[in-house]
Amino acid sequence: MKILHEFVPTRRFLKLAEETKDLVDGWNVTDSAAGMPAPSGTAVSCILKTRYPEKIVIPIFILHYKGPVEVGGLSLAADAVPLDGLVLTMGDNPKYGEPIKMLKNSEEALEFLRKTVRVRNLKLGCLLSARRAINMEDTLTRVRGDWDFVFFMRLGDQSFDQLKVIAEECKRLQKPIYSYFLVGTPKNAEMVKMIGWPVSASMDRVEEFTSKLEGIVDGIIATCAGDYEGDRELLERLQKFRRPQG
Repeated sequence: MKILHEFVPTRRFLKLAEETKDLVDGWNVTDSAAGMPAPSGTAVSCILKTRYPEKIVIPIFILHYKGPVEVGGLSLAADAVPLDGLVLTMGDNPKYGEPIKMLKNSEEALEFLRKTVRVRNLKLGCLLSARRAINMEDTLTRVRGDWDFVFFMRLGDQSFDQLKVIAEECKRLQKPIYSYFLVGTPKNAEMVKMIGWPVSASMDRVEEFTSKLEGIVDGIIATCAGDYEGDRELLERLQKFRRPQG
């Protein structure tokens, strides 16, 4: 199972990457999370992939911040490196200005990138959420679309069975699936409450919960949501699960 770290870029992103590189198989880079300006997830990812070519680097790609020309331009840069993928999502509304809706949904963006921009090497992934009760047939229809891989968010005890069904379909289709793995700590309690995600596990349950994911997902995206010391402990606990798939 691959262990990715949810990487929130700051002006010190190169130093942060150097501090975690030996503990991860790669990074899932955020894209101005919560609509606040931050170093571009795609630009940061291109730098990380160039510096650490052996690592998996997959940024989130939020469409609400981008018009079609920027969507195409950034994707072509990611295609040229190439990155290991982009995860397309409408995402949060921007903190400043209005959301851009020229591409109305992720599927429209996928078609635009494949047929109009004509990316060649870049894999494109969709983001599935267990925020509400999932209409499983609609969800599986999305999975069966023209996506190369899948990210699953809001994993917890209540959504574990949903993940299993989706992962089985991904396996049948030979599409990799990665799940976010949010760990609650005393330091991130307020942050978790603000973002509204359920925690996947507490720190003392990390190994227990992760062992249940072996053979189900291709990898997890580990995060303690703003608790940097917690991230270090979490990644160290996950080392025993860093075995190649298949």
